[in-house]
Amino acid sequence: MSAISKLSPQAVWELFDQITRVPRPSKKEGQIIRFLENFATEHHLEHKTDQTGNVVIRRPASPSMQGRPVVVLQSHMDMVCEKNSDVVFDFEKDPIQPQITPDGWVKATGTTLGADDGIGMAAALALLIAQDIELPALEALFTVDEETGLTGAFNLGQGMLTGRYLINLDSEDEGELFIGCAGGIDTVARFPYRTEESAKNLAFFRVDITGLTGGHSGDDIEKGRANSNKLLTRLLWRGAKEVQLRLCKFDGGNLRNAIPREAHAVFGVPVPMVKAFFELYEAFVAEAHEEYRLTEPNLDIAVCEMPYQTETLDAASQRGLLYALQGVPNGVLAMSQAMPGLVETSTNLASVKFKEQGTIEVVSSQRSSLDGARFNAAATVESVFELGGGKVIHSDGYPGWNPNPDSHILEVTRQCYQKLFGQEPRVRAIHAGLECGLFLQKYPDLQMVSFGPTLRGVHSPDERLEIVTVEKFWKLLREVVVNL
Repeated sequence: MSAISKLSPQAVWELFDQITRVPRPSKKEGQIIRFLENFATEHHLEHKTDQTGNVVIRRPASPSMQGRPVVVLQSHMDMVCEKNSDVVFDFEKDPIQPQITPDGWVKATGTTLGADDGIGMAAALALLIAQDIELPALEALFTVDEETGLTGAFNLGQGMLTGRYLINLDSEDEGELFIGCAGGIDTVARFPYRTEESAKNLAFFRVDITGLTGGHSGDDIEKGRANSNKLLTRLLWRGAKEVQLRLCKFDGGNLRNAIPREAHAVFGVPVPMVKAFFELYEAFVAEAHEEYRLTEPNLDIAVCEMPYQTETLDAASQRGLLYALQGVPNGVLAMSQAMPGLVETSTNLASVKFKEQGTIEVVSSQRSSLDGARFNAAATVESVFELGGGKVIHSDGYPGWNPNPDSHILEVTRQCYQKLFGQEPRVRAIHAGLECGLFLQKYPDLQMVSFGPTLRGVHSPDERLEIVTVEKFWKLLREVVVNL
């Protein structure tokens, strides 16, 4: 057990500590599925696992709660697996190393923490075995692959749920109740490319962009953070225009739902143009630091010499790729007119990878609370990629969750929060995707609300969980379940 198991409420933190030691990358949740099944067996609780890997564990109603509606506690079991480039870590084998910071947070050592949504899982499990409280019948649903495709929610098995109310435990701001979320779609372009023999008069260099904040491409998209792929493209595009830069390789970002934090490129510059390149490079670095001085204090841009590279992209391949990456939109596209302060539509240039067989894969994702705006954003991105020579495919996407401000579950949750903490919670929608919209497609009569403790830096190695908010989250969850 680590030090976090001693934190309060201990029932929740002990279980979260156990969860951090179980590897659970998206699409590779076998170990955490077995953990949940063994947990149910150990505590003599009924459980069921569907063909997709979703697990539901049921607790019968306490004697005084017979006849109350069944309440569903929902969380996802997979985690985003991001680490700093200098950290050696195998997410399929190694346990997360949580630590308590002096300022009252829990974070991991150089990796994502997995509190998204491990802390939601822990709270659900703790309530399933709580002995100090009378409860209605509970169904704790743990879904697979939320982070990379909502696969579990899309393919939820028949008969997994019987509940009337669903509490989603995948929110990241204590004191806020969420009643709606954005839908999303991925747009992936594959650019075929050719190479040619490098000119003999080229000097080669590598530029690395590191130290960016990154974050969740939904929750953090409006915070003005730099996108490493877009930032590096600015240098390469200008270099190609002004000093005859010839690209060899571009690698940036990893996950479709994370703002990319790092990127690097290898390229050649004609020897007579090297001085001009460094003047351009130094001006670019100064511009980037000035532009992001408030949002990216740790931004680092470094250049180093490279050995002679035998091949570069041919002129047509380079032009198509760089013009597409320069032209494609990124960030907030529209703010909501219905809910002030809410991002309505956005897009994220998530990753650029040179693949085998002469293909460059560029992954992006679009989000919107409006279906038409989401598909239009995806069409805009597709158009830019196609003009650059890419072949585009879209994911099936997932629906948003339309807010219902008059639901009974919201009113009960608001009253419970006010009673417990003496203040009104903020009711809002979220630009990130939740699984709730998909649950409504299968169970249209569900009433839902989402809340959780405070997390920051989600989907990056800076992910951290505020300790004091976990206790408030736990108290609210217990109070809401009893009063529904």
